[in-house]
Amino acid sequence: MHPTDGTVLDVERLAYLARSAGETVVTDPMTWPAWKKWGLVLALWTVLAVSFAASAAISSRAEGGHAAWGRMLSWTFIDFYLWMFMTPLVAWLGRVTARRNWGRFFAIHVPAGLVLATVQVLLTLTLFWSICGPSPSMKGMTFGTFVLTQFVYNAHLSFITYWVLLVLLRAIESQQRLRDERLRNSHLETQLVQSQLQTLRVQLQPHFLFNTLNAISALALADPMQARLMISRLSDFLRLTLEERHAQQVPLSRELEFLECYLGIQQVRFQDRLVTRMDVAGNTVRALVPNMILQPLVENALRHGLLDKPERGTLHIVTRRHGDDLHVQVDDDGLGLPPGGAKDGIGLGNTRTRLEMLFGGSATLELSRRADGGTRVEMRFPYREQVA
Repeated sequence: MHPTDGTVLDVERLAYLARSAGETVVTDPMTWPAWKKWGLVLALWTVLAVSFAASAAISSRAEGGHAAWGRMLSWTFIDFYLWMFMTPLVAWLGRVTARRNWGRFFAIHVPAGLVLATVQVLLTLTLFWSICGPSPSMKGMTFGTFVLTQFVYNAHLSFITYWVLLVLLRAIESQQRLRDERLRNSHLETQLVQSQLQTLRVQLQPHFLFNTLNAISALALADPMQARLMISRLSDFLRLTLEERHAQQVPLSRELEFLECYLGIQQVRFQDRLVTRMDVAGNTVRALVPNMILQPLVENALRHGLLDKPERGTLHIVTRRHGDDLHVQVDDDGLGLPPGGAKDGIGLGNTRTRLEMLFGGSATLELSRRADGGTRVEMRFPYREQVA
């Protein structure tokens, strides 16, 4: 049909408008520069105008009429571009009335819709008449008659278009606001988890420090030289931990430095009653592990398994990569678990909580008896490397 024969808008156009308005806002990232945003908006409305003109031309040919492409394109470009420039005003009116009650909402938008629809139709008819003039079937028709014959139908559809745009823009803005709120909540949750992890990690330092100071105190009178050596190694250990005080995860190689320093302190305490063995696979040294994750496990093995053992004890630490997981194992040949099993103390409980917070259900920590005596602690969690 001819665009001036009373069929300028139909249900198909409203569907196009709905999709266009949704795409225009949803795919409009806030970080883009203004020219890029307007370029995208212009492209979308242009595609919309050409598509509707093509649809009108096909319908006209199907009914045996003549497809006047120039007039059809002129009408759709004028019509759609006017709505494109009016869309920010519709969006602003929607934001202004977002928190109003329904009475005030309709009291504003009904007259606003009537005014904008009237202005849009009058501008469209005026520009179209100025550019294309009357069609061959309208010879002798004046501009006033043209407006009267086209105004009522097009004003009615423009008023509907206003409400379609308003509803879509409000829905899209609500979706964006909900997405932003979820993003803010996600950031807050991340900050909370980081704070909790920091608290858990810091909790280990005084716990370890008090145990070490008690050992130094016991040696101070019995063996002053060994006490001084423990103080020196304790200062080295604290220096290393302070260097990484803000890191929740460190490479395994760095964690092993902490552990070697800690074991140096314990070696003074145990003398020749402690043998340590490190079996670290070469493909695991770059793996990220929670900061100070090994120290409480080793301390637990020394304190509850090897400290009261009269003869020499062995501590064996193994790291392996199995597929996408890192496997860390701490074995001791000490006294083993009590008959009723062992409850998690500060070290194990803290470690279990940190693993759960960092990796969720992807991490496990198991405490078990070894077949040949002693205790085994096994950890599994996702293998990740530090991004350069």
